[in-house]
Amino acid sequence: MIALPRFSREELLFSLKSFAAAMLALYLASRFGLPRPFWAMMTTYIVAHPLVGNVRSKALYRFLGTLLGCAAAVALVPSLSASPELLSLALALWVGLCLYYSLLDRSPRSYIFMLGGYSAAMIGFPLVEAPAAMFDTAVARVTEIGLGILSASLVHSIVLPVGLASSVLGVMDRALGDARQWLSDLLHAKGNDEQIAADRQRLALDITQLRLLSTHVPFDATNLRWTAVAIGALQDRISALIPALSAVDDRLGALSKTAGGIPNDIIATLARHTSWLDSIATKVKANEAYAGFHAIGEVPAASPWVRALRIDLAIRLQELVAGWRACNALRSDIDAGLTGVAAPLRRNTALGSRVLHFDRGIAMRSAITAVLATGICCALWIATGWHSGSGMAMSAAVFCSFFATMDDPVPAMHKFITALLWSLPVSVFYVLGVMPLAHDFGMLALCIAPLFLVVGCYMARPASSLAALGMFFGVAGTLALQDTANADLVSFISSNLALFLGALIAARVTALVRSVSRDWTSERIRRATWSDLAELATHQQDAGAHDVFIGRMLDRISLLVPRVSPNGTDEVRITLDGALRQLRLGADIATLRLHSEHLPAKPASRLFKELALVLKARGADSLAHQESLLPQIDGLLIDSLEKDTEWRAISALVGLRRNLFPSARAALQP
Repeated sequence: MIALPRFSREELLFSLKSFAAAMLALYLASRFGLPRPFWAMMTTYIVAHPLVGNVRSKALYRFLGTLLGCAAAVALVPSLSASPELLSLALALWVGLCLYYSLLDRSPRSYIFMLGGYSAAMIGFPLVEAPAAMFDTAVARVTEIGLGILSASLVHSIVLPVGLASSVLGVMDRALGDARQWLSDLLHAKGNDEQIAADRQRLALDITQLRLLSTHVPFDATNLRWTAVAIGALQDRISALIPALSAVDDRLGALSKTAGGIPNDIIATLARHTSWLDSIATKVKANEAYAGFHAIGEVPAASPWVRALRIDLAIRLQELVAGWRACNALRSDIDAGLTGVAAPLRRNTALGSRVLHFDRGIAMRSAITAVLATGICCALWIATGWHSGSGMAMSAAVFCSFFATMDDPVPAMHKFITALLWSLPVSVFYVLGVMPLAHDFGMLALCIAPLFLVVGCYMARPASSLAALGMFFGVAGTLALQDTANADLVSFISSNLALFLGALIAARVTALVRSVSRDWTSERIRRATWSDLAELATHQQDAGAHDVFIGRMLDRISLLVPRVSPNGTDEVRITLDGALRQLRLGADIATLRLHSEHLPAKPASRLFKELALVLKARGADSLAHQESLLPQIDGLLIDSLEKDTEWRAISALVGLRRNLFPSARAALQP
């Protein structure tokens, strides 16, 4: 007996709303007499999402991308239609250029450039032989897609809208809880290595997820949209806690190793000042903790190195107190904003998605792949004179763009192509069997409802969304691209064969040019980090460089950890420890730059030059220049301790030594 699929309430609701929006768009497009009303229907599913904020943002970005693509098609096709080779090259280069810029922005805004690229291909290639109709067709496509976007936005916003609040606040509170747990473990000296590593990993992932989710917050339908500034500031404040947390963990370990155990006065101070962790802690409690932690650095030490470690520990603990208090204040602002109360103005500038990691090399390879695949399809089209050859070039452009964010897009491409193959008999049934018999809109809606309602439920499931999208695009794309009133079996087979050949060519070119392994990507992320660190050491940075580097490094941790081989927790811990060490190092370099006026000018200048050389060498897997750097750090530390220099400069120097030379013999001993 075959078991029928069971769908959750959320999946059914999403499918029903998506289908209702699709039918509204299809009806309006048909009533307005647009030439391809199924484009409007297909658009509603493309921008559909269970969360209304995501629908609205995708709708806006898709419309802007469509306008960009249409403008490019109108500019290129009529002017170059007399030279098919030049036109093919121009459209292929446009697709590659747009894909390149879309991959440099990992926020939903990248949708504008990606759509701008392959929309020009989808509109331009089929009209190469009829350039005079280019403007009218472009206007029709924009109108059809605009109707689809409007219908999806209206239905998902009005009919039982699902806001972002539960998702965003859930990730936010989980991140705050993980940070608080890490703080608590440090203050109470508890927690095993595996649990702490898991907390660190989850915290980095949560911060990146929150940063990506928050880009949709201004489009939400609830009061959450009024808290967008506070949410952005909070995620930056949580990010700023990570290097201080990691540094306290490291310094306690260094003190334990150097002094034969963590000094009793430090243990007592940490145990005494824990109430500031409570969200309802008063300013008095925070000030008491701040003063108590400051006293750790004033206690006489057995050696200059131990004193330097104590000063560093005091500074990091004070940073945690100030940072945690700011996090609680911003979280209260968000709660107030959810009730409609205006959040107080705070001097915080959210970094947003500009801190996210991007790889120009990968973006360039993806762009070259799209140009090559589209160009090969165009060459075959021109050489054979195939009437349906435009579909081949169009398909290659779409496939190369759609899967470009993956390390190895080929398996996903093959899965999508398989789903397209399964959709072929369904498409034949609808195009050649159902459409000629559907003489009114009501009959058409009844005929297509069973398929699209089921496919919509599977689209709401992450595990089956890719295959469901393939089935949907196979059927809806055929309806959108075919002249359903005059379709015949020969034209149907020809056009679909072109689409499949384009997809296969895209997959083969991607396998040869673009596909990379997880290890290769991880190594590029590590090298990019060393390059950023060398840049921090080479040039004077503004006050925001510290927070930008922290945000980008946490994003890189969230990219690195899933790519680590799942052979066990040891490799994950090693990767995470190395990434956190680089995170602390960047924060210390930025801090030392800000407080370099408290150091002797010439020794400090030599230190930064030597540090830049060491970091560049580390990026090339070399240990050059290290022998001379360690004595320079120790020399500046001794001078700073003797002159009782600004504690933050001393703290940054200790951080440099611990992060670059963690296994070096304890320095500055009597």
